[in-house]
Amino acid sequence: MHHYSLLDLSPVPEGSSTAQALANTVALAQLAEASGYHRFWLAEHHNMPGIASAATAIVIGHVAGATKTIRVGAGGIMLPNHAPLIVAEQFGTLETLYPGRIDLGLGRAPGTDMATARALRRHMAPDDSFPQDVVELMGYFDTPPENAAVQAIPGAGTHVPVWILGSSLYGAQLAAYLGLPYAFASHFAPAMLEDALATYRSTFRPSQFLAEPYAMMAAGVCAADTDAEAQFLRTSQMLAFARLRTGKPGKLPRPVHDVEAQIPPQVMHGVEAALSVAAVGSRATLRRELAAMIERYQPDELMVTGMIHDHTARLRSFQIAAEVLTELTQAKAA
Repeated sequence: MHHYSLLDLSPVPEGSSTAQALANTVALAQLAEASGYHRFWLAEHHNMPGIASAATAIVIGHVAGATKTIRVGAGGIMLPNHAPLIVAEQFGTLETLYPGRIDLGLGRAPGTDMATARALRRHMAPDDSFPQDVVELMGYFDTPPENAAVQAIPGAGTHVPVWILGSSLYGAQLAAYLGLPYAFASHFAPAMLEDALATYRSTFRPSQFLAEPYAMMAAGVCAADTDAEAQFLRTSQMLAFARLRTGKPGKLPRPVHDVEAQIPPQVMHGVEAALSVAAVGSRATLRRELAAMIERYQPDELMVTGMIHDHTARLRSFQIAAEVLTELTQAKAA
């Protein structure tokens, strides 16, 4: 494993505001930079009261301006919601402002409910143009021919690194075909993780972007001084996910001691399955669970994420995770 990175959804805790959530994101990015994380990614979600990163490119610019060296990017931009040229201009501008620090991960899902997807896209296309849109977008980042009728300005010649995101074999196959790095959303949809990584690695075609496959997996992390405290803190994310699954999204709930009593058994089963690729506990537990995860899946990079209601506890969790991942990465290298 070469690097460890951090995915932040800019959670909006109950009793707080989107303004505070965005301020918390900046503080977390600064801690991530100081703690050795390689990338800090934000994700596009819409119409969700508990997530403040809907205008993802703007938040990326804000975070990049508040940090100095860490790579900042999208994990991801939901490309069907946007014209490729607009995305190229946005991320070309970011790369121009913060050269060598911007990543663009592309997803195929809407990142929201269908009513909101229709509001975003205005006219829903019946066909799936995602592969063509990816190729078109990458073309705008390339050096344009002299007679190019349409150019991304800024954007042309910036060569912003593009990733394909996915939670099924579709993204794995596309990333392999195009010779792009691949990131799997195992932090909330782990069912096809092993198959997708195997497909990506076995069918990868070398390209101008990558000579060999480069796979990143995402995992949940919730760390604290004790296992019991970490399990308690994680109930916020479990409640939030359960409410989203049952059509009642809201702000990030406060943690509870009786989470089983608040989530129906059939819903809890789905929540536990969806969030099963995770390390939760004290430093020792985290080390054991992360080491087993890395050994099993052999990712080139691990991206961790986690929703904790208390901002101080959230910072502490990612700090502990960084310390553990530094030890594991150094041990692997040795």
